[in-house]
Amino acid sequence: MRWCFVRLYHAFAMMLCMSAGEDFDWTKTEKTSFYFGTFPTGFTWGAGSSAYQTEGAWNVDGKGMSIWDAFSHKKGKIFQNQTGDSSCNGFYKFKDDINLMKEMKLNHYRFSISWPRILPSGLKGEYINEKGIKYYNDLINMLLENKIIPVVTLYHWDLPQVLQEKYGGWQNVSMVNYFNDFANLCFERFGSRVRYWITFNNPWSIAVEGYETGEHAPGLKMKGTGAYRAAHHIIKAHAKVWHTYDKGWRRKQKGLVGISLTADWGEPVDTSNQKDIEAAERYIQFYLGWFATPIFNGDYPQIMKEYIGRKSGQQGLGASRLPVFSAQEKSYIKGTCDFLGLGHFTTRYVTQKSYPSSIGDSYFADRDLAELVDPQWPDPGSEWLYSVPWGFRRLLNFVKTQYRNPMIYVTENGVSEKTLCTDLCDDWRMQYYKDYINEMLKGGGLEEESNRDVFF
Repeated sequence: MRWCFVRLYHAFAMMLCMSAGEDFDWTKTEKTSFYFGTFPTGFTWGAGSSAYQTEGAWNVDGKGMSIWDAFSHKKGKIFQNQTGDSSCNGFYKFKDDINLMKEMKLNHYRFSISWPRILPSGLKGEYINEKGIKYYNDLINMLLENKIIPVVTLYHWDLPQVLQEKYGGWQNVSMVNYFNDFANLCFERFGSRVRYWITFNNPWSIAVEGYETGEHAPGLKMKGTGAYRAAHHIIKAHAKVWHTYDKGWRRKQKGLVGISLTADWGEPVDTSNQKDIEAAERYIQFYLGWFATPIFNGDYPQIMKEYIGRKSGQQGLGASRLPVFSAQEKSYIKGTCDFLGLGHFTTRYVTQKSYPSSIGDSYFADRDLAELVDPQWPDPGSEWLYSVPWGFRRLLNFVKTQYRNPMIYVTENGVSEKTLCTDLCDDWRMQYYKDYINEMLKGGGLEEESNRDVFF
């Protein structure tokens, strides 16, 4: 699992208007030491959470079951069979949380709205749970009373379980309309006080870990097809919600709608080796570009279409396992992003590795690459997370050059702690944040900019 149950667990940042640049240079590997600069005036800080990870109260006040409720209740799915049934009890303690944020002088708080808490059956037309609506109204109102700006994620992985059972969840295109109805209800009930909306948090994990490897809810192992189909519907759902807000609510509510994509950085093992460079670019395109490129440019990255199409042909399939957007869909999806949320935690070295078609369908084999780690990288105890601060800077610059300098909100960054202790022992976490924030400061050209930049 790539998260743990803590109440305020992610740093959350916004960085606007990074200076424009040329095409990304894979051979430029400068990794300079600490930069003693300052963030511009107006750069602010906040924290982030998600409903399932913090609220608890999984069956309280009319809330329906989510796929994570169902998944975590199955023995052996989660480490030590832990669940989010109680979690941090944020449902009951949100006032304490907000007071802590106020003491910390935070300006923003990102949280997610639980779809099954306000629509227990998943469907707006069946039943709206007003007690769930009241909970989020109270949370939003108290944030504003304390001069903390709410940033709302509409989907942080907790699909109503009934939609998974009846329709197959994100494997079914019907989720596009159902999610749009849920989002529209949120705009209607909360939009007069919310200016920042995030449609999906980390759809890569939803698709790959939910429908390819089965590590996450709903726990399906549909190798080579499930992740691509889920992602296809998620991208369509994001675009539809953006258009719904743009046409029905933007003029009145004056808000912004974006998406939060999480991506590790992939660094070529040998920057003088063209094969390694190409492999590293595939790593990023199959990770970040899978979602960002359709949203910014209207279609999947060309390298994904080529590799998956070729592998599909070698496997004797009549069509690519990667779904296809129609010309109308490409036009509809392109440009549906007022800002790009970016989550980042760690880095991998990447090199070329060819996988024969005989091993079968697999998202991971489709990429034809191998991931490596440097044994000297600090290890905070999670098998997937190593502290590699310079990778954050490289990723920010890649996004800047690849997607024409978009507005970026750094929506997730944080680290585990391998030391078990009864008292607070955050020295490692403090160092991680110091190093990663410093790379963001350097990476954004912020020492040269004096306009609107924010770190939550």
